[in-house]
Amino acid sequence: EVAIVVSLTPHDTTLSGNPDLFLSISLCGSYLSSPLSSSLRFRSKSMDYLRAFHFLVLILSAISLSEAGSIGVNYGRISDELPSAFKVVQLLKSQGIDRVKIFDADPAVLKALSGSEIRVTVDLPNEMLFSAAKRPSFAATWVKRNVAAYHPSTQIESIAVGNEVFVDPHNTTKYLIPAMRNIHKALVSYNLHSSIKISSPLALSALQNSYPSSSGSFRPELVDLVIKPMLDFLRETGSRLMINVYPFFAYEGNSDVIPLDYALLRENPGMVDSGNGLRYFNLFDAQIDAVFAAMSALKYDDIEIIVTETGWPSKGDENEVGASVANAASYNGNLIRRVLTGGGTPLRPKADLTVYLFALFNENKKFGATSERNYGLFFPDEKKVYDIPFTQEGLKHYRDGGHNTPATGDQQVTPPNNGGGVSKSLTGSTWCVANGDAGKDRLQGGLDYACGDGGADCRPIQRGAPCYSPDTLEAHASFAFNSYYQKKGRAGGSCYFGGAAYVVSQPPKYGRCEFPTGY
Repeated sequence: EVAIVVSLTPHDTTLSGNPDLFLSISLCGSYLSSPLSSSLRFRSKSMDYLRAFHFLVLILSAISLSEAGSIGVNYGRISDELPSAFKVVQLLKSQGIDRVKIFDADPAVLKALSGSEIRVTVDLPNEMLFSAAKRPSFAATWVKRNVAAYHPSTQIESIAVGNEVFVDPHNTTKYLIPAMRNIHKALVSYNLHSSIKISSPLALSALQNSYPSSSGSFRPELVDLVIKPMLDFLRETGSRLMINVYPFFAYEGNSDVIPLDYALLRENPGMVDSGNGLRYFNLFDAQIDAVFAAMSALKYDDIEIIVTETGWPSKGDENEVGASVANAASYNGNLIRRVLTGGGTPLRPKADLTVYLFALFNENKKFGATSERNYGLFFPDEKKVYDIPFTQEGLKHYRDGGHNTPATGDQQVTPPNNGGGVSKSLTGSTWCVANGDAGKDRLQGGLDYACGDGGADCRPIQRGAPCYSPDTLEAHASFAFNSYYQKKGRAGGSCYFGGAAYVVSQPPKYGRCEFPTGY
């Protein structure tokens, strides 16, 4: 809320008809991190009232106020416990959430959102990139069935083509730009290209450097292959770059050097970027500015950013330092306040931020560490995991989430005290292997996660590499599961993958491949 108070006060009401005039402008508002009050006062002997009014208009037109940002939420559905899509829409409306992003274009969800006035981002999944790139007819049919059939009653505002494609183990990077262009051509054919924008969410792993922010740069092998062509496309179509930003990951791996208050957007003295001299008061802004700096280095300063994923887990494994209800409440609550009260980043102070929190619900069928199943703002029964507001009105009485009483009690995860982060029950030589009875879908899903978001080293199972043979799903999944397990310090819960894996104490035997026991 911003108030502008203007007064025109005659100072000397003589009969000359040209009195002195005081013009005073005061601004009062809470659109910054703390209330701002400032004033300008002018005196003129020569201005008549009409000229003074014109001068006032010029002054007001020169004042640039920061617009409040916007908060949305990712509606993931990798769970067997979630409420119906219609109930979810009612939940979103009851919380004042007017933007939602889904990871597909599910008809039930899009129908439920019809008439809700909630703006929607749909996703063309990675596994469809090849078809969308190679066959314009496929892209046209996809847009017809999943976008044109629902818009505008379902307010689809953007399409995410793929998700974190550069970490996709199926080597779909080369299909990204052709797929984006074919989807755009399909939108043009329905005259939807002005109202619906296209982009593709990037993980921060697309950056070669991200610290300090001023040194931000993209991975060299991606620049000419896909980064520049994508930024050219975004510039041509007036679209924004989608990025996924997780300060939790940076803190988890560097908790000895990153202050927790800095990661959670709490009050702190900040950190000065040695490259540009700017002071950062939270890791979220610093990570975003690393992307801005990377784009600037390639001469794409005119492209805006939208944060399509960010969040903090309320529960984690023993080695997932910082995963707790209190910290999740602090991060998401303080982030919402930071976004809704307006203002950009230190490098781009006028950048209006749209941020999608991850995620709406805890998802019990997700693979990987315990944290993967505990990013939700709500439990499947629609109760809050912790109490934070989602609107400007709710912020009026909000205090840092870490000082609120968690809705589910304290679930603080203490850092490991054994130095290496290895579970004490598994300090011997153990390995993680695939459960061949888990079924093809579970094994493939676990393999995709481990080689993608999980960060496993899957190079040895690529064609021509030492562990490619035997070329079976179970063998490849076993290598990927074990790589993930070892990188996580063999911590409890890191050999799970939805029940598709288990721990063994004897070295696995798949051809001549040697499974590592540590990194």
